[in-house]
Amino acid sequence: METKKAKERRSSESETYEYERVTWAPNPILALSRIPESIKNSSLPSSHAYSESFPYGFATRPRRGGSLALPPHPEPQLLRLRPSSLLTQDISHLLTSVFRNLYSAEVIGEEMSASLIKARGSDDARHEEFVDQLQQIRELHKQRLDEVKMLERHILQAQARALAETERSMNQAGVHVLEALRLPPVKTVFRWCVDSELLRKHHLISPEDYYNDTLPFCPAPKGTSVPECSKLRFRCEKNFTPKGVQGKKLAVPFREKLAAFGDEFDYTMDSLEWDSIPKGKQRTKDTVKKTRPPKNKNWMKHLHVPQRELERLLLARMESRNHFLRNPRFFPPNTPHGGKSLIFPPVKPALMGDPPSPELEQSYMDAPVFLAKPSIGFFTDYEIGPVYEMVISLQNTTSASRYLRVLPPSTPHFALGLGMFPGKGGMVAPGMTCQYTIQFIPDCLGDFDDFILVETQSPHTLLIPLQARRPPPVLTLSPVLDCGYCLIGGVKITRFICKNVGFSTGKFCIMPKKSWPPPSFRAVATTGFVEQPPFGVMPSVFELAPGFAVLVEVLFLPVSLEKAEQTFIIVCDNCQVKELVITGTGQLIALDLIYISGEKSQPDPGELTDLTAQHFIRFKPENLRSTARKQLIIRNATHVELAFHWQIMKPNLQPLMPGETYSMDSIKYHPDRETAFSIMPEKGVLCPHTDQEFVLSFSPSKLGSFHSVLQMVLEEVPEPLNSEVKNLEDYTYSVDDVIVLEVEVKGSAEPFQVLLEPYALIIPGENYIGINVKKDFKMWNNSKSPISYTWGKISHCHIIEVEPCTGVIEPNEVGDFELNFTGGVPGPASQDLLCEIRDSPSPVVLHIEAAFKGPALVINVSALQFGLLRLGQKVTNCIQIQNVSQLSAVWHMRESPICLEERHDDASPFNIEPSSGYLHPLGECQVTVTLEALCCQRLQTVLELEVEKGTWSYLPVYAEVQEPHVYLQSSQVEFSNLYVGVPTKSTITLVNGTLLFTRFHWGKLLGHQADSCTATVSPKRGLLGPGEECQLNLELTTHTKEELTDLALPCHVSGMKKPLALGISGKPQGLHVTITVSVKGSDISTKRWPGDLEELHLDFGLTVPLRTQVNGQLILTNCSPVQTSFTLNFEYFGSPPNSLTTNTSLPDLPPALLKTSRIREHLAKQEQLDFMESMLSPGKGAAFFPHTSKGTLGAYQKLSINITGCANMWGEYWDNLICQVGDLPPAVIPVHMAVVGCPISSRRATSYTADKFQKEPVIRFGTQVSGGATVMRKLRLNNSSPCDIRLDWVTYVPEEKEDKLVDLLVFYGPPFPLWDQAGNEVTYPETPESSSLLWSPSPSSVSDSSHAATSLVETHSSASNRAAEPIISVILQGHEGVPSNLPYYVSPKQVVVPAGGNCTICISFTPMVLSPHIQQKVKCTGYALGFMSLDNEVEREIPGRMRRLQDFAVGPLRLDLHGHVRRAQLSVELDSSGNLEFWCQASDLIPEQPCSGVLSELLTTRHLKLINTTEIPQYFQLLVSRPFFVSQGQASQGHRAGSGQEQEYGETVSEVMPLELHPQENMLVDVSFSLSLELLSYQRLPLDQMLPGVDIQQSTSGEKEMVFTQDLLLAFTNQTTQVVPLRATVAVPELQLSSSWVDFGTCFVNQQAAREIYLMNLSGCRSYWAVLMGQQSATEEAKEFGVSPGSGLLEARPTNAPPTSITLQVFFTPRSNELYESTMVVEGMMGEKSCALRLRGQGSYDETFMEPKQL
Repeated sequence: METKKAKERRSSESETYEYERVTWAPNPILALSRIPESIKNSSLPSSHAYSESFPYGFATRPRRGGSLALPPHPEPQLLRLRPSSLLTQDISHLLTSVFRNLYSAEVIGEEMSASLIKARGSDDARHEEFVDQLQQIRELHKQRLDEVKMLERHILQAQARALAETERSMNQAGVHVLEALRLPPVKTVFRWCVDSELLRKHHLISPEDYYNDTLPFCPAPKGTSVPECSKLRFRCEKNFTPKGVQGKKLAVPFREKLAAFGDEFDYTMDSLEWDSIPKGKQRTKDTVKKTRPPKNKNWMKHLHVPQRELERLLLARMESRNHFLRNPRFFPPNTPHGGKSLIFPPVKPALMGDPPSPELEQSYMDAPVFLAKPSIGFFTDYEIGPVYEMVISLQNTTSASRYLRVLPPSTPHFALGLGMFPGKGGMVAPGMTCQYTIQFIPDCLGDFDDFILVETQSPHTLLIPLQARRPPPVLTLSPVLDCGYCLIGGVKITRFICKNVGFSTGKFCIMPKKSWPPPSFRAVATTGFVEQPPFGVMPSVFELAPGFAVLVEVLFLPVSLEKAEQTFIIVCDNCQVKELVITGTGQLIALDLIYISGEKSQPDPGELTDLTAQHFIRFKPENLRSTARKQLIIRNATHVELAFHWQIMKPNLQPLMPGETYSMDSIKYHPDRETAFSIMPEKGVLCPHTDQEFVLSFSPSKLGSFHSVLQMVLEEVPEPLNSEVKNLEDYTYSVDDVIVLEVEVKGSAEPFQVLLEPYALIIPGENYIGINVKKDFKMWNNSKSPISYTWGKISHCHIIEVEPCTGVIEPNEVGDFELNFTGGVPGPASQDLLCEIRDSPSPVVLHIEAAFKGPALVINVSALQFGLLRLGQKVTNCIQIQNVSQLSAVWHMRESPICLEERHDDASPFNIEPSSGYLHPLGECQVTVTLEALCCQRLQTVLELEVEKGTWSYLPVYAEVQEPHVYLQSSQVEFSNLYVGVPTKSTITLVNGTLLFTRFHWGKLLGHQADSCTATVSPKRGLLGPGEECQLNLELTTHTKEELTDLALPCHVSGMKKPLALGISGKPQGLHVTITVSVKGSDISTKRWPGDLEELHLDFGLTVPLRTQVNGQLILTNCSPVQTSFTLNFEYFGSPPNSLTTNTSLPDLPPALLKTSRIREHLAKQEQLDFMESMLSPGKGAAFFPHTSKGTLGAYQKLSINITGCANMWGEYWDNLICQVGDLPPAVIPVHMAVVGCPISSRRATSYTADKFQKEPVIRFGTQVSGGATVMRKLRLNNSSPCDIRLDWVTYVPEEKEDKLVDLLVFYGPPFPLWDQAGNEVTYPETPESSSLLWSPSPSSVSDSSHAATSLVETHSSASNRAAEPIISVILQGHEGVPSNLPYYVSPKQVVVPAGGNCTICISFTPMVLSPHIQQKVKCTGYALGFMSLDNEVEREIPGRMRRLQDFAVGPLRLDLHGHVRRAQLSVELDSSGNLEFWCQASDLIPEQPCSGVLSELLTTRHLKLINTTEIPQYFQLLVSRPFFVSQGQASQGHRAGSGQEQEYGETVSEVMPLELHPQENMLVDVSFSLSLELLSYQRLPLDQMLPGVDIQQSTSGEKEMVFTQDLLLAFTNQTTQVVPLRATVAVPELQLSSSWVDFGTCFVNQQAAREIYLMNLSGCRSYWAVLMGQQSATEEAKEFGVSPGSGLLEARPTNAPPTSITLQVFFTPRSNELYESTMVVEGMMGEKSCALRLRGQGSYDETFMEPKQL
């Protein structure tokens, strides 16, 4: 199948279009549809060939409307399936897709419609309307059916009458109907029997539509008429008339025969050839059809018929004596003395009685002598520069050899070459052709017309027109480009789309009209804008292919207010010119304040106003926080958008005398920050020529007057330009903000006017406290704006509230309020309640006065007696309290303070429960009083009953108390196992020496060591019963190592004057800790501390991979019960302490998805990555981090601390871990880590691996064509280290050899020196500072530690470092491959990857050239090694801290490279013979009508399917030699039939553009075989002169074939080819006569003798043959011998059948008694071998040789 592109190209080339827009078509020829590609690419060889390939003229070509740029409408959805056959006439699917339900819905039948009409009468109006319409449609349908029946009946009746009349006429004429022939016997009378007007009324065909003759006014007289079927035609009479009658009667005159041939010739001649046709041919057919003699025949009655014939015979004999032979070329063809025309058949001589016709003679004079092929020289698709040629053949159409002369063209664009004649002397034999080469040299792409004249012996000159037509480009650019409006001095760029909708590519140049015509296009073609102030157009020169568009930018810089208009000229490279008018209008800013809402404001007399304001607006006085608005309408009188913003400024106030003007120096612009004015919108865009509404607001926030100026500022207003500037480049474009409108506004703010009614409230009488008293009052708002109020609230002593407390009172309105007064304390009350008015400076005050009274309580007993009590005893008594008032009471009971003061006691010994309470009105409660005997005494006191807001009561109390005695069993405690900071426990005993219950509690430690110790007794306090011994627990904690000698703990006993003392002693012990270091995979070393720490070492290993965590453990063991703190720090490679606290952001995922294992694993990896990035953030290349840097070590605790080490740069690192535990001396632990790996990767370091070498992804180049172009791959290398790394790339090709295992490399100097951009080696710098200038990272990426390391390096001598470097290096490494730059190559060879950055390298793959015998794809592998080096001394080594190796000492970065190479080859579908076969016959050049001539060329096309079975796209060209052509789709790259261009056999024809075939796709290519008469002429060549690729094959049966073989070459872009064999077999005719000699013997003079011979066709191809007669003698004409027929078409020989043959009658008529000899030659039009027949006959006057029937 064809590719999609080929189908689209074929469909686009097969359609014609017409455009209805302003297009680029000044030439009227362009308005017509374009010629198809198959005709446009070739010139017409002759009028006959043109009529077959292109049946319409230029002016009658059908058009198709529509625009080429519009895409086709999508096909609607089909409700019915499309028929599978393309020949079906079913269009129901199209009707369904167009009319939908109107076509596919079920039709309302007759029964349903009748039932609907009968059932009418519904209430639904729509249904009734539907039924009415249905009834009307039924009546119309019935009426049309009646009309159809009437028409059918009328036609049947007319046919019956016509048939009856025909039978009657046949009976009268006595004609027998020939049923086998089915011919009309007589003329039909149907036209007189049918009503034509009735047929036309119903849009039917009437007989007048196909009859041209008019109806007679009266019927013709009846007579005997011969039926048409019985009349003989010219051909029938010629073939079947008996010999005796053939010379006497002529059935059809020569004029009818010539007219019929002329009608056929009219359809084969082109309109452009009409001028060269003789005038006699241009006459009407009616004139030509006049063949009968004149109606006046009276002159024929003068003589009798026999006498008249005798007289004419004598006259003819007399004239024959004066006859002499003249050259036939000086007579027109087919005349009595002229030669025979080869295109017009000869005409038999007229009868003796008929006079010669002058019209017939004139037609003989107009017969063409030479025929031009092609009739028009037509050129198309030409370019400037090349020379185009075509060949015009002039064929002699007469039977005589003729000379000709060709006059060259008159214009210099056409040239005429030398003629090529078939023979010498410039004479053209009959039927032969001469050729002239026409050259066309275009100097532009316009249209050219010319002609050449061919002069012969004919009186008429043959004119051959020459034309050159090239479809011009068509632009969619409007002739007038309107740029619109723009401010004067501004710049406006307008863009217009210019698209080429024509059919050819054009180059265009835009220039000012004043520059047209230019001296040269280079002088007017510019790269920027085409300037013609105030316009500029860009681009000035552009080229557009068909279907492409360009954006034309027009720059408009107006300098005046009027409308600007300039005319530009667009010139196409085909010499077509079009004017382009560009218009634009300049605008000035015009704004007007047309409306201000409210009253008109005018300043007061003597009032100061702003000096520059144009408008004045005054607001009425407003209250605070109120807003007044005014509407402003500003009109933009311009047609340009204006961007604006408002600014509020302070006014410029200056008193001026009458007539005095202000100076600009006095104008100041200060923003008004405290303004009360605002305007909305503050900024925006003023639409062109519209009114914009603004709202001006006045909202004062404080009392006073406000005065401001509102200024409208237009943004980016251009400054007007000088109109004298003529060049756009001299324009200086500048914009600025301009104040265009100033409005002065004033306003003032006044306080609120509020009035209370009444202004004071006095509540009469005495009320209980807590009772709510209500009182109403009012508040009037006499302000101009609403007020928002908030009443205050009093809650101290009394509760005073107002309802509603908040609200809004409108102007001149009153608000009703209610006062709620609740008394809190008894007695009179006087209060002032405040009301806050929003935005008012002072509140409103309401004065209130009232009086209140409280509750009264009574105790049921007069005194309270406790009796005798012991020390520490508690006694409880109960009393009743009663409320005798109607108010609830809150009471409190306590011992009188006066009594406590008299006893000198601070606290009361009584416990009263409840000591306070709440009593309802007339309620009572019970109170419990408890006395605790704390000391021995006699107690007499008073209890006070305090009533809130009421009267107090007093109750007397009496009691007697005694004291207890307590002692310690042991007064001294000694601790033996005592540690500093560790609590130690012991037991003590406390004894009660009395029978009283006694309480005790322990105090604080006493002594000079009490501050360094802590003692706790449990229980600390308690109650001892009579004679009780109590054991207590003592816990002691010491904070010093000194021996405890002076330490005592007191115990306080209630009732005893002195406390008990407990002595404490003991010796404290110190802290003891053990350190253990362990690394995973290494031995554990344990050392005591304090002690010897020299052997304690933390080593992470010698092969730690990059970007990998290695963990070690530091174990701290506390061998004592002392809890202590510790800290861990690294000296140099420490990490930030917040590395573990880095929070990893959670992805934006649902919570359920976050719980999945995959997401958790991803989050864990991300958390580990963040932890590593935080550790390595200092940028030192390595870092160590203790997971617990500080903490607390518990008693006897074993603490394991993880220590993590990681690095992002290779090298060996040393550091010290400082461990500080409590107050012990710090421990220094050496740390070592050796890191290996490559920090450079092509992937981002988003994951970490434990591999020693990170595996880089394989770089694959896919499959490439053998010997193809180099393929490039760009690779970005990311450097995750903090150092700049230099990579030196070496590419290798793998090589596996058993005898080579290692490579010995010897280097003089550094293995990989530093190279500059010119490729020269750079010497190493003398100091680290100089090296750091070249390759060190930026200062921002260098940490403080790196600066410290630099100072360490500077202490060493650079000279000693250079001396340590080896001069000659010997390196031994394993053998893997051989260094090679092919097929892989890395550029640049040396690259520096910056620290933390990236760089890009290019890897190229050059496919190798494979041998032809390799069919499969070949794998190409390789690898590239990037050897790493550090050019900075600081980055290479820091003594005692870090050391990094380089070059071969470090593992390189390895990139594996893979690719495949295969040969360029396509799969071709051929025939079973292995070739692409073409079968044709030479007779295919003969059309159905032989009189139209033989085609000069015929194409036979077959589809060749090319399949790309590979995985790579194939780019190729198709090359083939004549007579084969190649095309894709309909666009042929070779020459088609009728091109008229001659090419030699084997000339190569190739595709202009290369073809592309994607993987696993196929393509159809049209391969054509061109059969021409030139190819058929090769069969006459000798074998030694036969052209290559041509073979003549002839079978034993006589069949002859020409075999043409060629190779179709598929030329790929890699300079390889693929051969597709082509084979074409052409069957050629082979003629043979049944005899080669005919002897007529002796015949009587002037008596015709006839013999029959057979002409046979031995081949399977038709033959178009003609007979040529030779001369009888050198002096006489060959009139004695003749043959009939003289030419004809002999059919091909059927398969397995005898040859086809035709009978030839050879005639001999002797003119005298002489011996006649001649030769008859049978020639074929297909170049077949001619057949000769020798003729011989003897004339005699002896009547014995006369035929018997003539006697």
